[in-house]
Amino acid sequence: MVLAAAVVAGYLWLRQGAEPAVQQPLAVAPAMPVEPGNVAGGVIEPPVSLPPPEPPVEFAGEVLPELDDSDAAFGEAVSGLLGEHGGLVVINHLVRRIVVAVDNLPGESLPQARSPLRPPEGSFRVAGEGAEMSIAADNAARYTRYVRLAEALPAERVVALYARFYPLFQAAYEELGYGPAAQFNDRLVAVIDHLLAAPEISGPVALVQPKVRYLFADARLEGLSAGQKVMIRMGTDNATRVKARLREIRALLAAGGRPG
Repeated sequence: MVLAAAVVAGYLWLRQGAEPAVQQPLAVAPAMPVEPGNVAGGVIEPPVSLPPPEPPVEFAGEVLPELDDSDAAFGEAVSGLLGEHGGLVVINHLVRRIVVAVDNLPGESLPQARSPLRPPEGSFRVAGEGAEMSIAADNAARYTRYVRLAEALPAERVVALYARFYPLFQAAYEELGYGPAAQFNDRLVAVIDHLLAAPEISGPVALVQPKVRYLFADARLEGLSAGQKVMIRMGTDNATRVKARLREIRALLAAGGRPG
């Protein structure tokens, strides 16, 4: 995945909202371009504006390809960072996918056709029935490889790659309808803060199934954003590990991309 954006979008943006009760086939990444258009639904207050991180010295002055032609250069850079985890990421139109995913995390749902990651294998795991129904303890295992991916990527290299290609992220953000004055970096930092604020649940998470999809029994949890719901659904241990990596990235972004 890439950079600050991908790490965020990456492992949280696996499944949206409530999941179906039956297993669904793995989604096939569309070959067509990700069409421009703002589908974000989450309104959150941005932090104090932070300047985007400067690219690494060795890439200062680099002429980047146009957004439509960026798959080769960006994909090569991302693949070099991902190593054995590369199969989890959808490379085609990856910059757009990351921007759309990050922008939608505070909203009610995530556009799965635009996801930067392959979906988790297997079906959503549930324990109990009726009033005793809850997320099964072994459901967290479906997210393990994404969490391992997040932990395997050094935060400094993730942010450096993000900084190197930042003009492409900004171009994709403006393509959604935001003006040049609106910086994707500010949205990214705000979304990281939003995910870090996801409630930490101890004990089983109760579910209901009014129709096909499972919902959180607690209306307060069901009212959370798509991103915060996934933080809960992935399990306490996984969420704690993901939040630790997000804090590292957040600190680097606040420091201009350079370790303190």
